[in-house]
Amino acid sequence: MKILKELQEIKLVIVEMEVNLGKEKRKGLTLCAKDKNGYYPLNTAHDGRPVLMNRENLIKFK
Repeated sequence: MKILKELQEIKLVIVEMEVNLGKEKRKGLTLCAKDKNGYYPLNTAHDGRPVLMNRENLIKFK
């Protein structure tokens, strides 16, 4: 395994996120990578499972 490059514009942040689980809403802390486009969750808010960083998971700024 080798590192190809370090992304300078990415910042790691912890956010409080609200998710819908059926009819129930839950809040939880989530580790995210943040860039100029928005937030990429790196774990799920409801149970902490890892999530791959990809554009499909982007949460845009409001």
